[in-house]
Amino acid sequence: MPDPDLRPFDPGRLASFADVLAGELPGTWHSTHPFPPTAKALAAVADRTWDLDLVAESLATHPPEHLAVLTREDGAQLVLLDRHDGRDGFLAAALAPEDLPAEAFRGIREPNGIALGDDPFLAAETITGDLLARYEAAVAQVRVNAARLADPSGTELVHPSQPERLVLTWQSDGDLAASPATEEAAAILLANGFTHDERTGVYRLSGDDTAVQARAVRRAGSELAARGIATALAPPAAPPATTVSTPTPRPAKARAATGRSR
Repeated sequence: MPDPDLRPFDPGRLASFADVLAGELPGTWHSTHPFPPTAKALAAVADRTWDLDLVAESLATHPPEHLAVLTREDGAQLVLLDRHDGRDGFLAAALAPEDLPAEAFRGIREPNGIALGDDPFLAAETITGDLLARYEAAVAQVRVNAARLADPSGTELVHPSQPERLVLTWQSDGDLAASPATEEAAAILLANGFTHDERTGVYRLSGDDTAVQARAVRRAGSELAARGIATALAPPAAPPATTVSTPTPRPAKARAATGRSR
């Protein structure tokens, strides 16, 4: 059997796969595939790869000669790498957000990556139903942590939302706050009077005029419902572990050598 590590080097194969995949994922994505990637680019990807499993192991044992990064309009990013297990296909993992403090990642389970076949259409279905779901949940938890760090008094704490459910959290001053899981939900909040804190990612609706606030919530709720997104009101948030279901952990591996610092 030929050594899989001696397979002919073909950067165009990964680039073509990434381009097709970007067009099949929900939302608006674009792909970039620097060749050859600079040492700085490789280091940045390795540092931000949100994985303590097979993708981290692959990065440690097979530094990539080429890679592709998929970026969504709201800044979400995935990285694609070649597989080195003798099978056709690729590895995919989420890249951790860059705009949040490292301390906000403490205690958050990594979304971890997945292995994909060489069919980009099937890969898009797998990523959407698996990796992206875990990634969105993890980002929501991190943003809650970031809000707590920004305001230890608790006035900025919010329950994390899911792609199909937006949670509005009452604050002690009467405002409503939310951490939407999709760019579509975020746009609807902005269009209905919410303001966005770039540092924490929290969207906030003033409670100074309760009548205005109520009308804004009703309008936003109707627009969200039309897009299949439910809306819920909640009291001030408890710690993230009590409000977001934790993904089933993967089988333990020797992770000490590949663990991320987040």
